[in-house]
Amino acid sequence: MKAKDFRQTAWKKIGEQNKWGTIILIYLIYALIIGALAFTAIGSILVAGPLALGLAVCLLGISRKEDVRLERLFSGFNNFVPALLLNILMYVFIFLWSLLLVIPGLIKSYSYAMSNFILADNPTMSANDAITASRKMMDGNKWRLFCLDFSFIGWYLLCGLTFGLLTFFVEPYHQAARAEFYESIRGEKRELIGE
Repeated sequence: MKAKDFRQTAWKKIGEQNKWGTIILIYLIYALIIGALAFTAIGSILVAGPLALGLAVCLLGISRKEDVRLERLFSGFNNFVPALLLNILMYVFIFLWSLLLVIPGLIKSYSYAMSNFILADNPTMSANDAITASRKMMDGNKWRLFCLDFSFIGWYLLCGLTFGLLTFFVEPYHQAARAEFYESIRGEKRELIGE
C-alpha cells in the first residue's frame, strides 16, 4: 500500500462510522491535557505516556471499526507503568541518538513509531519489548512511514493558514492514517509482536 491508500482508508473508516466528531474531541482533550501539563515536568512525564497509549487504543478502535468513546482515551492508565516507561524510554533513546546528529534521532523516532500501537495490542508486554518489536517491525518500513507523514504536508500548510485551528482536524486524520499503516505492517510481521 502507498501513502494515499492509508490516507484514503483512514478517511473512509472515520466517515463510514461517523466518528469525525468523536476523534476530533478525543484529540482536542488529549492536546489540552498535554498542553496544560507541559508547564510541569513531573505531571507531563506521568500523564503523557498513558494518554499516548489511550490515543493509540482509540485510533486502533476506529481502524478496526469498534465502538470508540472519549473514555477510551484514558484506558492507558489501566496499563500505567508500561505506558509510563515506554514514553520515558522512547524519549531517552531518541534524545541519545539525536546527540549524534539530527538524522539518527529522526531515524530512531521512526523505528519506535509503532511502540504505542504494539503496547495497545499487547498490554502484558514490557515497554522495552514494545520498543524492540517496533524497531523490528519498522525495519524496511521507515521510509514508507516517512512518505505517509510527508504526504500530509499540504494539510499542515493549510493549518498554518487557519492559525492552527485546522490542526484539530488534520492531526487526528494523520494519526488515523498511521494506525492504518500499523494495521498493514502488523499483518505482515505478526510474529514480531507475539501474535
